[in-house]
Amino acid sequence: MILIPVKDLSQAKQRLSSILGQAARTQLAQAMLHDVAEAVASWKNHNGVALVTCDPFALGLAAKYGFEVIADHTNAGETDAIAMATRVCEMRSIDHTLVIPADIPLIQAWELQSIMEAAPVEGSVIAPAGDGRGTNAIFRRPAGLIPLRFGNDSFKPHLAAAKATGKSCTVLSLPGIAVDVDNPADLRNLVALPGETRAQRLARQWDLSDLPLAANE
Repeated sequence: MILIPVKDLSQAKQRLSSILGQAARTQLAQAMLHDVAEAVASWKNHNGVALVTCDPFALGLAAKYGFEVIADHTNAGETDAIAMATRVCEMRSIDHTLVIPADIPLIQAWELQSIMEAAPVEGSVIAPAGDGRGTNAIFRRPAGLIPLRFGNDSFKPHLAAAKATGKSCTVLSLPGIAVDVDNPADLRNLVALPGETRAQRLARQWDLSDLPLAANE
């Protein structure tokens, strides 16, 4: 089961607030989620996709692409949402989970296939963010093999937890999955990279030439 947590997009991407108003940030988050949903739907080998959300735009995309919805009424963040969705999967005796975020608009179907081809009978596969700090995809078999804690520096803790299980753990560097958008530097990087995703087309409409590049701006 692929799990994609989606917070309330009307309050999305607060770390871009120094350069974009909330309406633009919401529009960007919606475009990125649409790119992710389209890529996942194009991968014919998936065996189930669920958006973990109560966001209206996300619910519409779930209906469009035939995804399940696991309702996230608390909207407390990705960590809590995935913990809840993982429990749902375990109660259903689902064999494995693949968690991906909603803000990796360059994701490609072949990357998802690569993760599944690397997936062990028991264990994990982790695809880090481009900066090596975050986790942009993580496969677990069994579905709740390790608890997940998302954030700017989640990759090393996830890797350590996966290795501590004593089961197989593979790290894959995947170019599309590696690209997320949290800060102004990420947004400029997205614009500069090849591609014509919804998020890229949207961001290229904005004048980003003088944006600050510090990661915390």
